[in-house]
Amino acid sequence: MKKLFFASFILFAFSTLAEAQQLKSPEGKFVMEFLLQNDGTPTYNLKYKNKEVVKTSKLGLELKNDKQSLLNDFTIADTKTSTFDETWKPVWGEVATIRNHYNELAVTLNQKSTDRQIVIRFRLFDDGLGFRYEFPAQKNLTYFVIKEERTQFAMTGDHTAFWIPGDYDTQEYDYTKSKLSEIRGLSEKAYTANVSQKSFSNTGVQTSLMMKSNDGIYINLHEAALIDYSCMHLNLDDKNMIFESWLTPDAKGDKGYMQAPNHSPWRTIIVSDDAREILTSKMTLNLNDPSKIEDTSWIKPLKYIGVWWEMITGKSSWSYTNDFPTVQLGVSDFSKAKPNGTHGANNTNVKKYIDFAAQHGFDAVLVEGWNEGWEDWFGHTKDYVFDFVTPYPDFDVKGIQEYAKSKGVKMIMHHETSGSVRNYERHMDKAYQFMKDNGYDAVKSGYVGDILPRGENHYDQWIVNHYQYAVEKAADYKIMVNAHEAIRPTGICRTYPNLIGNEAARGTEYQAFGGSKPNHVTVLPFTRLIGGPMDYTPGIFEMDISKMNPDNKSHVNSTIANQLALYVTMYSPLQMAADTPENYDRFPDAFQFIKDVAIDWSESKYLEAEPGDYVTVARKAKGTNNWFIGNVNGETPRTSNIDFSFLEKGKKYTATIYADAKDAHYKTNPQAYTIKKINVTNKSKLSQLSAPGGGYAISVIETK
Repeated sequence: MKKLFFASFILFAFSTLAEAQQLKSPEGKFVMEFLLQNDGTPTYNLKYKNKEVVKTSKLGLELKNDKQSLLNDFTIADTKTSTFDETWKPVWGEVATIRNHYNELAVTLNQKSTDRQIVIRFRLFDDGLGFRYEFPAQKNLTYFVIKEERTQFAMTGDHTAFWIPGDYDTQEYDYTKSKLSEIRGLSEKAYTANVSQKSFSNTGVQTSLMMKSNDGIYINLHEAALIDYSCMHLNLDDKNMIFESWLTPDAKGDKGYMQAPNHSPWRTIIVSDDAREILTSKMTLNLNDPSKIEDTSWIKPLKYIGVWWEMITGKSSWSYTNDFPTVQLGVSDFSKAKPNGTHGANNTNVKKYIDFAAQHGFDAVLVEGWNEGWEDWFGHTKDYVFDFVTPYPDFDVKGIQEYAKSKGVKMIMHHETSGSVRNYERHMDKAYQFMKDNGYDAVKSGYVGDILPRGENHYDQWIVNHYQYAVEKAADYKIMVNAHEAIRPTGICRTYPNLIGNEAARGTEYQAFGGSKPNHVTVLPFTRLIGGPMDYTPGIFEMDISKMNPDNKSHVNSTIANQLALYVTMYSPLQMAADTPENYDRFPDAFQFIKDVAIDWSESKYLEAEPGDYVTVARKAKGTNNWFIGNVNGETPRTSNIDFSFLEKGKKYTATIYADAKDAHYKTNPQAYTIKKINVTNKSKLSQLSAPGGGYAISVIETK
């Protein structure tokens, strides 16, 4: 690791006003200007290659029950600048090393009327800007409650945006593409039909927000290092095209409880005139602290299968019985309960998955619905709480573990909290110890339902702290965490790399709930994946869900080639082959790519990208000379032109191309694909068709 850190006052360019200062990025692509207005309101603006991308925007926080908020009446007490340059190695990732290089400006502000002090810290990278509020220890600002954060992002025009509506409890929406000025009208229907009544306005959107200006500038707004603070949404003043932060409130309506010294998360603005550079940005990770886990040898990327998709589609059930023995018959008394005959997590079925994993070289098997309580939660009461250690009568925890171990397969635990997070915290030590005692090294946690007991929002400060507590407690037990229905990631996986996956977006399960837009997976890399990897659960081969469950008429809006490509385009160190073994057995030649594709990478090259239309990625498997290429396509058929110049000079490779057939279509012919092999070198080029909702996947294996 190399580091460089020094003060550099050359970075400043002072105007005639003492309050106006400029900070440049290391290569000079960006210029950020900080300015106090006449009333002492702090502001900033941002230019990229001499073009304004964020107009003058206000900064500050409104406090609750306080006559003077932290919005104005400031003077500059001090300024400090510095440069930082390091190269660090992630435990797992898209690349083997990451450069963290920025110029920094820290502005200390005094509020004259209250004798209070805050620091606004700016870090300007060559891919964008991060800034946060800091509250030093001081006499007149120790405990305070945030009524609202008033951070602005003033846009320069009516940009095209890829957005989901603001919601305090879910991020699981399809993305809408529209002009900023159209958000109000288009979101009204969503708010009426889908969005929680606790949500805030029909011009509110969630981050990560992706935009494109009329002159071809790509802008991404998000946050980094969200710890001990409420999740930020953005509310749009659509007359002036100004976004303003809108924090998630708690059950009482408060936005944040603070004790100095403390600080906010980073607010991030990633900008480029090349869409591929948005995807390669590591700024979100770089704004997080280095790993706090000293020994990371136990953190291993995983490729897994699981008893899951059959439940999602309705072919089998989570619960062992449709009776309610824990309520009617006494806790754990299943002697009078009649099995429903559809329970998926039974010994015979789970062993089938273990056998399949062992046969095809998968690392692990996830089993959901293994523990008591699902019959209550689904059929009787939504405030049921699980104990995370008591299995159903047809699931032998120790016997299954011994069977899996004999096959060289690990087991992944499932903890559904049912939203009762205090209950989960009470049981957490026992539950994690139960995992370790039975050989489980990873857990998939879920937070479906209202947060008990007070009805907190899923993304307020209180529950954000719970998610963090769960990850840190898991690290104490050397357990990896894959959190579903939790907060969208903000790069915390750098600090706690045992957080190997999150859901936090509309995943594959929605293909069994009515479907997702066929271009959904071309938007997610520009939005959800900016903050960290997603457990998207790809690999569905049977698109007609009625063949799994005659009562479910849903359709998976994707081709098989598109599903294969997701293992490359949707980066995650935790990748699931989500379909059932019998569906993979029908297409063994296509399934070969899922078996072969790597899950940890030393290099990643984004070859083509346009949000909502297409993404093409090439990744080099860590420790090898082998590459894997994935392309996902939107609704318009398209031909990719691939240049293999990223391959090592002088080496020969065999490329196996899994592609859409000529007549493939996500709706009418999704299982039509072709497979062919060609020889390639770094001088080779390839043109390849992608069908509507389709794509292609290529394994490029060095020829020995």
